[in-house]
Amino acid sequence: MAVQFFWKAAAMVEKHRTCVLAVSCAGLLGANLTVHLIPGQTFKPLCQAWLNGRQMQPSEKMLTLFRDILHEGKVRAANRYQAFSVSIFPPLGAGLPWLPAGCFVGIPASFNDTDCDEEMISKLGLMVNGKNVDWESEEGQAFKRTLILSPEAQKFAIAREIMYLHNGGPLIRASVGPLCLAGTYISGVAIKQFLGLYSAPVLFRGLYNITVAAVGFVAYCLLFDSVSRVVEYSADRKAATISTDFAKGGVEFYDKILSQNKIRRTLMGKNGEKIFSPSGNIIPRYGIRSKHAPLTSRRDLIIKILNMPQA
Repeated sequence: MAVQFFWKAAAMVEKHRTCVLAVSCAGLLGANLTVHLIPGQTFKPLCQAWLNGRQMQPSEKMLTLFRDILHEGKVRAANRYQAFSVSIFPPLGAGLPWLPAGCFVGIPASFNDTDCDEEMISKLGLMVNGKNVDWESEEGQAFKRTLILSPEAQKFAIAREIMYLHNGGPLIRASVGPLCLAGTYISGVAIKQFLGLYSAPVLFRGLYNITVAAVGFVAYCLLFDSVSRVVEYSADRKAATISTDFAKGGVEFYDKILSQNKIRRTLMGKNGEKIFSPSGNIIPRYGIRSKHAPLTSRRDLIIKILNMPQA
């Protein structure tokens, strides 16, 4: 019974393969963009910072800074961007500016007031390796200092997220999967027809299909990682070229993140050595995959921008 159902399903897919491929690609794209299509109902509640049972709100000072960044960055449709407080570091965002839901940018609660950053960080009760950070210890004090950024570094950290959303970064990343799925299927069918494999034994065709699927998955992994790094470099470059202050803030921002990771590496012991390199970069979990650009190279890119002769 199950075998008959399988063959009937396979025959139906073969008959309507173009329609099935289109629906599959559209569904995959929609799944990848779910958080960005309705960020107010998915992303914001998940990342919202809470304190004493209440949602934390950005201070008026931070909202003014946010509006200044949108203005200085010459962001079109600035009213499509909303800021809210998150308890994690660094800032992060979701959404697509041309959709009705707009974009939400999460700003760390410690950015709210530079004068009380240390007190705010202590109240948030951050955890490393499943344990609350002891802010009175030597490592805790050093870790706290890496979470406190100058206004310039804060502006860069927020600006790079805005630029990532403004340039359609989420859509570019989400499109890789459907493109690879369509490319793998079309090329697989074309090669099968060219070699006349449709008349080959079922077992041989099955091995061929598995091989094509494996090659397609590897191609997806490599392409997704490459596209992700390009998108990240582009967001950094656009944020750093807003002004010299933004670029200087970018160097400080990445220096602080690298310092954070070095401290995490120490606090987490052997687990930390598997996650973070001695320089503070994140070690890829899987051998050939590197989903994000190395932090040191992102910092070096901004240093190059700073060293470029001004027009």
